[in-house]
Amino acid sequence: MRNTSVYQINKGINASIEFKGLKAQYIWYMGGAAIVLFAIYALLYVCGIRSYICVGIVVCLGIPMIMGIYHLSGVYGEHGVTKVLARRSIPKHVRSNSRSIFKPIRSHGKILG
Repeated sequence: MRNTSVYQINKGINASIEFKGLKAQYIWYMGGAAIVLFAIYALLYVCGIRSYICVGIVVCLGIPMIMGIYHLSGVYGEHGVTKVLARRSIPKHVRSNSRSIFKPIRSHGKILG
């Protein structure tokens, strides 16, 4: 059976999908960027701006967006951005104004827990 596909999608066993250098979640980011750019073009066109100007604006917005997505894919890899965002949500310090959380809870002379 011949492969008649124009685009090659590299995927091994238990490997993430890679398409044109984009890994895993960045393919979704690229799709979202394309939808946003299409919506911007449609909005500008409906507002009465000439088609060439709409295309110019979308290209000027799209090139940095695509370059940024490829940059994130290259720097952070498959799960890197998710790990960075998760690491930001972990507090660096925990403050406590009372020692009660470290003392055992007593009920009628017995330690609970």
